[in-house]
Amino acid sequence: MAFNRPSLREINERIAGDIETRLPSSEPRLRRSLFAVLGQNMAGVSHGLHGHLEYNSKQILPSTADADHLPLHTGIWNVPAKNAEYAIGNILVTGAGIVPEGAIYQRGDGIEYSANAETIITGSVSVAVTAIEAGAAGNAIAGVTLTSVETLAGLNSQALVDSNGLTNGSNDESTESNRDRLEARIQNPPMGGAKHDYVRWALEVPGVTRAWCYSNEMGIGTTTVRFVRDDDTSLIPDSAEELAVYDYIDAKRQTGMKGLYVVGPVAVALDLTIALTPNNLTVQAAVQAELDDLLRRESLPEDGNGSGKILLSHLREAISVAAGETDHTLISPSADVTHSIGEMAVMGTITWV
Repeated sequence: MAFNRPSLREINERIAGDIETRLPSSEPRLRRSLFAVLGQNMAGVSHGLHGHLEYNSKQILPSTADADHLPLHTGIWNVPAKNAEYAIGNILVTGAGIVPEGAIYQRGDGIEYSANAETIITGSVSVAVTAIEAGAAGNAIAGVTLTSVETLAGLNSQALVDSNGLTNGSNDESTESNRDRLEARIQNPPMGGAKHDYVRWALEVPGVTRAWCYSNEMGIGTTTVRFVRDDDTSLIPDSAEELAVYDYIDAKRQTGMKGLYVVGPVAVALDLTIALTPNNLTVQAAVQAELDDLLRRESLPEDGNGSGKILLSHLREAISVAAGETDHTLISPSADVTHSIGEMAVMGTITWV
């Protein structure tokens, strides 16, 4: 039978009843009675102790432990929280001169990057840079303008992020994400190369938020791992991020095994046309947020058995629960959305009518 923590009133009544039983003429329920005051003081202390016991009871299990105590569990199971990573990549610098090692380039929002090594510039040359501070905020898409903090002789003060973008930046892992990985580790013991081992290995790489494993997809004896980085500008990983996960998994799996493929899903934009009531910016934003959340929960790479299907009924439900929505018609799509193997739905353009 479960134990329910008694309320302060319940404890106070119990103590008053005990006093009455042992001292019949004490009148512990009278407001100005000495025994009433002593009983209420005891009840307050007892209630505080009950609260402390309740708190400690939650720290015993990883499923209810708080952020201060969860590391005690993750440390035992060797599932530490992933630390933030620095965004890296290349920027295009033009002119004729030298970019010294450590030269600082700043983005319009104040995010700064440091040149990895001294680079001689003649014309337009790529310069490898690393974000000064770790975190997903350091990621940037191709074409973003950076400005040199100091004047560099002969060089244009502005540089552009190259076609590969600045990637790899990730935030410290959240408590809930770390808890999910710990519970998966406990429920799925290591098997030396089972599907859940590959998923666990992929999720151990900073920035990776979801991963899936498929057998024989690329041929008999092959293993395909797909993953996404939901907190990046684009959740679909680039080639450098794919290689980082491949190298990490390859170092973990049994030596000599072949046939490993680590790739991102093929993004397929989910475009929608919605007749919304009321059709204003506030409700549109609420609908957008609900649809984003739906895809975060239900959008999976297609495995050939319907895993990538987005149900029309779920799209309609997500729109209906948006704050402020009173009515809508989902004009497009008009049927469940299906995909080919390896494809995955990502949010596209919403047309409001």
